[in-house]
Amino acid sequence: MSDLISPSVSIPETAKDDPRLAHWLNNNSDSVQTVLVGFPSDEGVRRNGGRPGASKAPSEIREQLYKMTPSAEYYDPFVTLLEGCEDAGDIEVTGNLETDQERLGDTIAEFLEQGVVPIILGGGHETAFGHFLGYAKAEKRTSIFNLDAHSDVRPLKEDKAHSGSPFRQALEHKSGCGETYLVSGLQPHSVSQSHLDFIKEQGGHYKFRDETNITAISGLFHQHESEQLMVTFDMDAVDQSQAPGVSAPCTNGLPADLWLTAAYMAGRNEKVTSFDLSEVNPEYDRDNQTTKLAALTIWHFLLGLSQR
Repeated sequence: MSDLISPSVSIPETAKDDPRLAHWLNNNSDSVQTVLVGFPSDEGVRRNGGRPGASKAPSEIREQLYKMTPSAEYYDPFVTLLEGCEDAGDIEVTGNLETDQERLGDTIAEFLEQGVVPIILGGGHETAFGHFLGYAKAEKRTSIFNLDAHSDVRPLKEDKAHSGSPFRQALEHKSGCGETYLVSGLQPHSVSQSHLDFIKEQGGHYKFRDETNITAISGLFHQHESEQLMVTFDMDAVDQSQAPGVSAPCTNGLPADLWLTAAYMAGRNEKVTSFDLSEVNPEYDRDNQTTKLAALTIWHFLLGLSQR
């Protein structure tokens, strides 16, 4: 994994009677089943006219995740999962978005081929196309589920990818590996009708914010025939009172409890083979509120994985 570099993050001390996730994530496992990968890129956000700063998110999310404990309620299965989980580090980002997405794709493809579940810490939502390229490079067809305030199927800008184009790119990719696109949490005032038409033309499905509940999310998780499901969460779907540190704050977003339950459900779904979390922007956070929620999102996804 020559494109991966060790994350620059402080590792908390862990006592034997009070271990934290850092204890497992920073130990090399003999049999890796789940792996964290950072993608510290926000060039796509910059190209899309958003607020840069998401490149700092992977290290900030790790800071919070490392401090967390295994589930006290489901301790044994959670620890069993953690024993096969490690932090592989960050993709070495060059600033050339297309090159960086290819690098992420190479790394994710290798994990998918090994049957390892990668958890990707973005970065802007350009992370999702690099994530998808892992499937294309591994020649694995997948449906894509996105929890987001925006559809992110915009055309390229001057033939360049950006944070608003990843799912159009995936659906139109020459590999044909993007089978179905499922998106929930959409804000009616932030989505173009032409983009919704594109999703329908591609055989996809969408839900608006006021339609997004546990039943709807569960339905979308199963509204496909693919053997695999790539899941991507954009933090700007969450209400800005609970997630102020994002690239595009949402004044009427989803509540954090629904968001966390959705992450748990994704982890528990046996068809989910990868997960990414994008658009956290520490530059605009308040008392680490958003990075803590992001870390807790990963924790809930891990909890779900531990209960498969």
